[in-house]
Amino acid sequence: MRFRKNGGEGSSSCSWRFLTRKKKFDSDVNNNSHNGQLAKELSIPDLMAIGVGATIGAGVYVLVGTVAREHAGPALPLSFMVAGIAATLSALCYAELASKCPSAGSAYHYAYVCVGEGVAWLIGWSLMLEYGVSGAVVARGITPNLAALIGGVNNIPGFLSYQHIPWIDVDVDPLAAIVVLLVTWVLCTGIKESTRIQSIVTSVNICALMFVIVAGGYLGFKTGWIGYQLPTGYFPFGVDGTVAGSATAFLAYIGFDAVACTAEEVKNPQRDLPLGIGASLSLCCGLYMLVSIVIVGLVPYYDINPDTPLSSAFADNGMQWAAYIINAGAFTALCSSLLGGMLPQPRVLMTMARDGLLPPFFSDINEHSQVPVKSTIFTGLVAAVMAFFMDVSQLAGMVSVGALLAFTTAAISVLILTYIPPNEVPLPPSIDSESMDEYAWSHLETNEIDANKKPLVVKEDVSIYHPLISKHLAIGNYVHDGNKRKIVGFVIAFICLGVFILTFAASSTFFTSSIRFTLCGVGGALLLSGFVFLKCTDKDDARHNFGHSGGFTCPLVPLLPITSILINSYLLINLGGATWLRVSVWLAIGVIVYVFYGRTHSSLRDALNVKATHEVDDTSCTPTSFLA
Repeated sequence: MRFRKNGGEGSSSCSWRFLTRKKKFDSDVNNNSHNGQLAKELSIPDLMAIGVGATIGAGVYVLVGTVAREHAGPALPLSFMVAGIAATLSALCYAELASKCPSAGSAYHYAYVCVGEGVAWLIGWSLMLEYGVSGAVVARGITPNLAALIGGVNNIPGFLSYQHIPWIDVDVDPLAAIVVLLVTWVLCTGIKESTRIQSIVTSVNICALMFVIVAGGYLGFKTGWIGYQLPTGYFPFGVDGTVAGSATAFLAYIGFDAVACTAEEVKNPQRDLPLGIGASLSLCCGLYMLVSIVIVGLVPYYDINPDTPLSSAFADNGMQWAAYIINAGAFTALCSSLLGGMLPQPRVLMTMARDGLLPPFFSDINEHSQVPVKSTIFTGLVAAVMAFFMDVSQLAGMVSVGALLAFTTAAISVLILTYIPPNEVPLPPSIDSESMDEYAWSHLETNEIDANKKPLVVKEDVSIYHPLISKHLAIGNYVHDGNKRKIVGFVIAFICLGVFILTFAASSTFFTSSIRFTLCGVGGALLLSGFVFLKCTDKDDARHNFGHSGGFTCPLVPLLPITSILINSYLLINLGGATWLRVSVWLAIGVIVYVFYGRTHSSLRDALNVKATHEVDDTSCTPTSFLA
């Protein structure tokens, strides 16, 4: 057992090793107490309010019409059910990771712990894009929805309505920017206060949807559910259309990851986070399906108004006044979605700054409100500027990239934690000078430790002096066969490669049929062989001791995570070339920032790695006892 460099500039064996350096699962909490701690205020109802508010936006008031008319027809509820099941696969992966590694960084943190710094930066940078663009997109939708609620754009005060600036040919939206700034102020007051407002706004939205379900159900029984009595049958677009509709409907569920970003602010994360994620997703899926059942039953799918499907369905049945209730629900849905969308980004920035990948400015936590106020103000200002100047509807597809990349990484992280959990502890570089003499270092580097000396172990009490060392890792039994770990790591990589080849070939219409079938065969073979290998491989017992014990464990591994990777990859491939072109520009900027700042300022830049063992020596607790 030996110390080794963790990918710093001095590592001559592999100059790219910095991309794979990993941090400890609880380093966020242990190493940043000087910047303040987030307030642990959230319970299961609070998490449900955040999850439901971030998930059920105004899309439900529009998306049901689009999916019904173009893909599913009367089978719309099945599309939402299939999409909900697919989202549940990712949610189960999130539930395990959030309970074992509770951190405000969400998928970024999981990637840093399980995969490495390079992938973690990619995920963190993508999440910044997701939350930033989603906030601006939602804010831009507030003005027209408020106008519909109060009887027209002319009823909005002139200084709040759209204004055209001729010299730059831009339509600005002052109301959107003002609402973003108000939400920013709410988020700065404290997590409990912002969650309370989120609960109120979300409750109004749910009441509006319950009105749609109850009143629509009454109308349906009164009129005989004419939408289901069609000569085209229940599947006018076939089963393929229903599946295609579920791919579109899946994007309506991507807000539940906001719950994982509040992990450090949850009172009992091992119990509450899995329940909060599961309960919020179940409630959203139930509401989506019930609304879908009502709408496609009231009006034939081909007569549904794609822009205002709910209010139009009631108007066609003589209830024009219902539009006011539905518009109120849409307006509150936008507000709750804006709150839920802007809540995670400052916490992701804070976590990345804690790790040194971003300037320390973003990691400060306000002593009074116990939230990252500086990061919140920064993200609020950026979102307000975007909402004021830009018509960001064409950027809406970019929101899905960050979410789907995060879901995919979470599924891969579950496979890693199950079969090859991290078994090394990053130690501060000060140990090199304080605890190692030249003779010991030379023997450690050549792995020529005297046979009469005890092996290098991590003492249980050393964490007093070096908080990077966790007692959980120090006493956990993480002894693995090196070859097995490498083989399983390659198998997981081949599974991901097979998924990419399979989904790319299945989605690429510019290839000939023979080439597509060949690529699908290659990708399917890699995927199936990797699945069989993992299925026949024993799960590592060390996974039970990794992170916080007693939390949720993802079932049906490896089938469930691999299926999640397959679904998410398929959706990523099908986002379209224009979306990926815009995302590529953003990712290229991220690479430049990481190369010139994050890589050189990382807290693990000069850290050392030591394998943690179950051996504990209570005879000494001084830093010099790292060498027996």
